[in-house]
Amino acid sequence: MRNYGKLRTRVVAMPKDTNSKGNIFGGWIMSQIDIAGSLTVRDLDSGNFATVAVNSLEFKKAVKIGDTVTCYGKIIKVGKTSIQTQIEVFAERVVEHEEVCVHVTSAIVTYVAVDNEGSKRALKI
Repeated sequence: MRNYGKLRTRVVAMPKDTNSKGNIFGGWIMSQIDIAGSLTVRDLDSGNFATVAVNSLEFKKAVKIGDTVTCYGKIIKVGKTSIQTQIEVFAERVVEHEEVCVHVTSAIVTYVAVDNEGSKRALKI
């Protein structure tokens, strides 16, 4: 299996998270990605961070109600004030009485370290 990084989050997709077509809303998935990314940057620096860019995001498959959504994250680039993460999202679901795992989304997200006033700061590494 490829190295997707560490397990960061695991949550069940609920009916309240659906779009008008009955699939899980992309914005909800993006929030899970952001949570996973913020947990990933804590591997290097426990201070405050702000999400500054979603450098890429590709939805490959739909997430369904009841899927267990799992996010893996790893650091792919470190600057003086920023950290770039790669997040991979999977959905575990039952299809015809068999549990399957589907790769649903990939994202690259950049975070910048900030101080208590919200200004950029150097990383503490």
